[in-house]
Amino acid sequence: MRIHVVDAFTNRPFAGNPAGVCLLDAGEWPEESWMQQVAAEMNHAETAFARPLPGGGDADWEIRWFTPLVEVNLCGHATLATAHTLRRERGVAGEVRFRSRFSGILGAHVREDGSITLDFPAAPSTEVPVPDGLSEVLGVEPLAAFGTGALGDLLTVLPDEAAVRAVAPDLDALADLTRREGLRGVIITAAASGAHPAYDFVSRFFAPAEGIPEDPVTGSAHTALAPYWSARTGLDQLAGLQVSARTGLVRTEVRGDRVHLTGRAVTVLDGTLHV
Repeated sequence: MRIHVVDAFTNRPFAGNPAGVCLLDAGEWPEESWMQQVAAEMNHAETAFARPLPGGGDADWEIRWFTPLVEVNLCGHATLATAHTLRRERGVAGEVRFRSRFSGILGAHVREDGSITLDFPAAPSTEVPVPDGLSEVLGVEPLAAFGTGALGDLLTVLPDEAAVRAVAPDLDALADLTRREGLRGVIITAAASGAHPAYDFVSRFFAPAEGIPEDPVTGSAHTALAPYWSARTGLDQLAGLQVSARTGLVRTEVRGDRVHLTGRAVTVLDGTLHV
């Protein structure tokens, strides 16, 4: 069985967010414990498993995502990596529809130039009190905090781009806080600084309780970031730079209750899974 490592939301290797991709044969899913062990062995933020579906249905492939510790409900970068792999390995072009277990039908439009646009459900945000201890965990006082509904993240607004870049959280304490609050992770964000930046906002994402200390580029987080910043700027189309050490650019477009996320991907490894 082939397995791939793909850097997503980047046009160059060793940047963006690496994801494992395993294209399965048609039929039943493998044992969950096996997929979890493969994801732990890959040790990337997520490993995606996809299997083809019979023609004539509402989707072309079914997809699941695993961190090194748990299965997750939604993952943007590993979906983009899977669409990229389908184009590269199977010659797939145009629209690909993925059925997910928890997030409905997800679209991916694969263009000839290699760019891919994901069609994901938007995650509207609702202002909530800043959780006790979050300022100490992050080392900075947030301006505001927002719940993201089914996405399960806390969207935390910081004073400026420099503050986002400087955050060095206490990851053990952050894991305890997210477990206590019933969160998947914490998004930190601010408006872009500078006169003419190539992006509109910056962000970072931490989910240590899920096995992801810091995610390099988080597509799913942008389903909340895009509506938040669109409401504040009045612009439907924006660009977000995730300022992790690897960095990655996500172009976003809000379309009603959906968000389009556009990026590129680069395959860095093809291998054979022997177990």
